[in-house]
Amino acid sequence: MEHVPPPAEELALLDRELARLDARRSHLLVRRAWLLSVLTPPTASPVPPAAPYAAPLGPSPQGPFAAPAARTGTGGAQNVLLTLGGLLLAVAAIAFTLVSWGHMGIAGRSAVLGVVTLAALAGPAALLRRGLSATAESLGALACLLMVLDAYALHRVAMPQAGAAGFAAASSAVLAAAWGGYGLWLGRLRLPLPLAVVTAQLPLVLWAWSAGAGASGFGWALLGTAALDCALAVRGRGTPVRVTACAGAWTTGLLGLLVALTQSLAARSVPDAVEPAALLLAGAAIALTGAWRAPGALAVAGGVSAGLCAVAAVGGVLCAEMDRGWSVPVYLLCGAALLGAVRAPLPRPVGRGLGWAASGVGAAAVLAAAPLAVLSLLGPVSQLARVWSGAPEDGARGALGVTGSAWSATAAAPVTLLTAAALLGAAYRWRDRLVRMAGPAFRPGPAGWGAAGAAAPALCWAGLVTLPAVLGFSYPAAVAAQSVLVAGALAVAVGCLRRGTEPAGWTVLVCGLAGAVSLGLLSLAEESATYPVFALLLVALAAVAVLLDGPAKAVHALRVAQAVSACGAVVCATVLARAAGASLEPADYRAAPLLLAVTAVTVLLGARLRDRPVVAPAVELAGAVPAVLAVLMAVPDRPFLALVLALCGVLAAGTAVRAERRPAAGYLAVALFVLAAWVRLTASGVTTPEAYTLPVTVPALAVGVLRRRRDPSASSWTAYGAGLATTLVPSLVAAWLDPDWPRPLLLGAAALVITLAGARLRLQALLLIGGTVLALDAVHELAPYVVQVVGALPRWLPPALAGVLLLVVGATYEQRLRDARRLKKSVVRMR
Repeated sequence: MEHVPPPAEELALLDRELARLDARRSHLLVRRAWLLSVLTPPTASPVPPAAPYAAPLGPSPQGPFAAPAARTGTGGAQNVLLTLGGLLLAVAAIAFTLVSWGHMGIAGRSAVLGVVTLAALAGPAALLRRGLSATAESLGALACLLMVLDAYALHRVAMPQAGAAGFAAASSAVLAAAWGGYGLWLGRLRLPLPLAVVTAQLPLVLWAWSAGAGASGFGWALLGTAALDCALAVRGRGTPVRVTACAGAWTTGLLGLLVALTQSLAARSVPDAVEPAALLLAGAAIALTGAWRAPGALAVAGGVSAGLCAVAAVGGVLCAEMDRGWSVPVYLLCGAALLGAVRAPLPRPVGRGLGWAASGVGAAAVLAAAPLAVLSLLGPVSQLARVWSGAPEDGARGALGVTGSAWSATAAAPVTLLTAAALLGAAYRWRDRLVRMAGPAFRPGPAGWGAAGAAAPALCWAGLVTLPAVLGFSYPAAVAAQSVLVAGALAVAVGCLRRGTEPAGWTVLVCGLAGAVSLGLLSLAEESATYPVFALLLVALAAVAVLLDGPAKAVHALRVAQAVSACGAVVCATVLARAAGASLEPADYRAAPLLLAVTAVTVLLGARLRDRPVVAPAVELAGAVPAVLAVLMAVPDRPFLALVLALCGVLAAGTAVRAERRPAAGYLAVALFVLAAWVRLTASGVTTPEAYTLPVTVPALAVGVLRRRRDPSASSWTAYGAGLATTLVPSLVAAWLDPDWPRPLLLGAAALVITLAGARLRLQALLLIGGTVLALDAVHELAPYVVQVVGALPRWLPPALAGVLLLVVGATYEQRLRDARRLKKSVVRMR
């Protein structure tokens, strides 16, 4: 037999593998030795213990398993010592300045602080030349603290009459300039320049405070500080300076803009709104300037801030002398106008930020007007508590449950919603042109444009929904307007979906269905409005279900839409049937058959739509609702309830004719028929249990006989068990409670016949059920006589008889056991 691979090649492979294992072993041994040296405390002996294995010669291992080099630096301890030393010197300087100040003259105190400060300022230069940077940092920090103490001493000694706020403003400006120059002179020190940026946040704000400036003065001071921070963030030296300046710019800028925005919203005249607008525009210029040079997300944030400030400034002036209710659409238009600035040659992130700012203004405007749309949609729910109580006195507003002067501030809501819809629709319609003209701000993905195309019709529909209440329509006019709106929305939705305009089509369909629910509730206020409205909705929803049956891309989604529309049509038909019953018959239960007519139609539709796996089950389940309502309505009158249950059983039996519905509908039909019979017997005063059970047992046994003929292997329990138990068990309970003799006699005779039939036909269910019932019935009948006989016997005789019986059974135990096993096998062999 030939080797695969050849022996020579296999030997070379083995040698290479062994060499690789040796290298890996030496690698691990060296790593093990280093780990032992780390875990084992050092000893006096300089010679380490010999390794248990001799490592092969070769280069020392490199990479992640190599032993780390010994640490020679003492930076951690040095930093701790220098920090502690600097803190102690700082504490000493503060104590000298605040506590021991009075023990020296003015000249002496000034000389001491001046000499110490100059020495602390000059020391870092010499230390840096010697390479002692950490010591220089500590001494530089001490020098900065001494300069603060010098300023405090100067105020207390030389200028005690100067105001605290004004002197603090001047001293903070001098200290910021001094620290900035000092940090630039000694460029290797890391503390002075960021400290100078932090101190530069104070002068203008403290100056405004000392001058008693108003809100505008503080706003200008904050924005001036933000402008300085912005310049330092763009052109500052080093990352710490830029980060500190950027944080300061955002903090002071946002505070200044908050002051300006508060004043702009509170202005009631154009002159009062001009100064806040100037503040906001200045903030926009600062944000735009900083965003021009900022990277990535900061540039986008700067663009957003600039855009929002510009909108707030212009909108504040325009809305100053206007009713506050109309300020929302004005700001919305200003946000739309902001998009014109996107066409300017701006950096891409800045343009995107401006676009987001305009979108944010639009979203805020829509949210401000949304509560009225929600009220117009959900307000008719209040009509459920006063069905057919008459048209509301306050027209459409009364139908929504809100009356009075609350509607005076809502006049601009429809304008806002319709304007936003128009802007979104135009953007979606001419999106390609906008992308070419405006560039990066109008480059959302397909999902973004799809959301815009879907939101535009929703906003338009919301604006139209609010019009009847805002304009104060009468109740009939409001119902008519909403009916036209619902019908139009459903028609537009069908047209869009059949043409493949999916985002807008689905949105309009949802709006139409929501409007249909609101319109239906609105029509419940008056009887004369309920019939035409629900008839219109029935026709419209049925038409939607039929017309959506055409070819389309989203087949499954269209089937779901068909099912929802069809179920809505069933609900409308149910309401019409219930209304007709309420109009024709004062007793509610007599209107139940009208509801069953709706169920009968859905049964026929289910058979007609059997090739629609989504629509047919939905229609049939919706059709079951009026049947349940009919049963509940008929509960007060038991004879009528029996009739309704029987009719429901007929409908279920008609459904069971179809093979795919036969298992569930068949059992339901049997249960309904049985329940109808029981209710009818109860209404007639029948209390005999066999009258309830025999009508169930006879059909069940007939079905069992047919089942056994078709399938001889079927178990007798499956075929006859349920039918026999339905009658025999209740009859046995009744026999035990019956003091007369006819019922137990008849039950015993029937059980005997069933038992003999089971033994003759070798049917296990008949034998066991009949025998058990026969035995229990016999025990019930013989029990009184047994008690009498036992009472007449001597007291010693029963124990004696029991003992004899036990002896006989014990003597023939083996035979009895074999008989029991033989009986068990015989019974098990039965079917």
